[in-house]
Amino acid sequence: MSSQTKLLTMKGISKSFGKAVVALDDVQFELEAGEIHALLGENGAGKSTLIKVLTGVEERDKGEVELEGKKIYPKSTNEAQQVGISTVYQEVNLCPNLSVAENIYIGRAPRTKMGAIDWNAMAKNAQELLEKFDLKLDVNKSLDNYSVAVQQMVAIARASDIQAKVLILDEPTSSLSKVEVDKLFDIMKRLRSEGMGIIFVTHFLDQVYEVTDRITVLRNGHYVGTYKTSDLPRVELVSKMIGKDYAVLNQTLQKGQSDKEKTKTGDVFVSMKNVTHQGSINNMDLSIAKGEVLGLSGLLGSGRSETARVLFGIDQVTGGELEINGEKVHLSHPLDAIRKDLAFCPENRKTEGIIGDLSIRDNIALALQAKKGLFKKISKKEAQKIADEYIKKLEIKTPDADQLIKNLSGGNQQKVILARWLATEPELLMLDEPTRGIDIGTKAEIQKIVIDLAAEGMAVLFISSELDEELRCCRRIVVLKDMEKAGEVTGEDVNEAAVMHIMAGGND
Repeated sequence: MSSQTKLLTMKGISKSFGKAVVALDDVQFELEAGEIHALLGENGAGKSTLIKVLTGVEERDKGEVELEGKKIYPKSTNEAQQVGISTVYQEVNLCPNLSVAENIYIGRAPRTKMGAIDWNAMAKNAQELLEKFDLKLDVNKSLDNYSVAVQQMVAIARASDIQAKVLILDEPTSSLSKVEVDKLFDIMKRLRSEGMGIIFVTHFLDQVYEVTDRITVLRNGHYVGTYKTSDLPRVELVSKMIGKDYAVLNQTLQKGQSDKEKTKTGDVFVSMKNVTHQGSINNMDLSIAKGEVLGLSGLLGSGRSETARVLFGIDQVTGGELEINGEKVHLSHPLDAIRKDLAFCPENRKTEGIIGDLSIRDNIALALQAKKGLFKKISKKEAQKIADEYIKKLEIKTPDADQLIKNLSGGNQQKVILARWLATEPELLMLDEPTRGIDIGTKAEIQKIVIDLAAEGMAVLFISSELDEELRCCRRIVVLKDMEKAGEVTGEDVNEAAVMHIMAGGND
């Protein structure tokens, strides 16, 4: 750290949602000027709520927040920005339809003597600012012309230009390539050297040890401790995050791997023969057997999610043949797929999965009600019984099934979506990035659930950008490249080197 000046202090922070959900209980946090400080914990630990309290999104029930020794009470993100606290989220919260320059200067555009916006000055200032971040963009183009990585850099540049004292980066690297992550880290280090305090929220432990100075761990809404990064071994960090010995977690992973090897596959349930959907997949040949966890691997844009969308009837087949249980089918709508015993957990649970203002019970019952039809209404009693069963089975952390799903952690939301589809008793379960943004403990639980489902005879399509978890769960991995099948590995050949070789353009 370049400085030891105390910048931000949060003491005794408590926040509850109703009587049942205690999100934060007497939590503390300190940030020095000129440091990058990791805020870590499992999903449901309270990280997001603490950030919302700090940025004025949520009002704290108890506690004090001091910035540079002065007590602050932000009631909105705008008020937080005015005192020097800025946030860049995983889903960039800028206006994609506006220009780059407009996004940087929203609410503070330079003006002419007549009071009109000085567009030339705005563009010039924006260009000069971005050049400091090694970004050479046409600032007059709309923001949606640029990648998520560039949009995040623009958001960070804006934060630095409004002279933020505290910069919060909430899962900023989830959608970035290694090169983009390295560039982001260079910028973070430069801002640190200029005296800015950075709060870094991430699930990637390698990145924590690469770029941070200190770590604060939360668990179940409580403060666990603050540690110097270089003094905290990774095994100890994981133990503090999950609240149990790392060996227990390792046993779960090893048990899952052992069960994977015992899994026996049955007849082919679904097959794609030269299937094409214009603009997303070409001449796809794919088969998934009952009792099999098939991994679908490939770089961004390779056609992984698009393959699942075609299988689930979201995108229609424009060429080739799709067979389910040996019968040629045409799926014109997801409801067709549901009635054929297919299920799909999409990549983006927030926009395509959960319905935030409905209860856990109603979210779980949704797909089963669709499968039964409007004239076979599921009673509240039946829905409650199903919800209670899966809350117990999947160990969903909630006081009861009446809780709104939006109040759950990301990992528990993912389990609710999984419960929704398991309630339909599918024969094929498609999981697109089922563990993205989820803590290491819940990841292990979900991976174990997937392997157990296959052992019971279910066919599973497992899509993940994390190759190591595909290697843990899958006995066969199909690799996609440029929207086509590039090759596959199976049995003893399922290893990282073989998959990477195909991704890079080698022969299968």
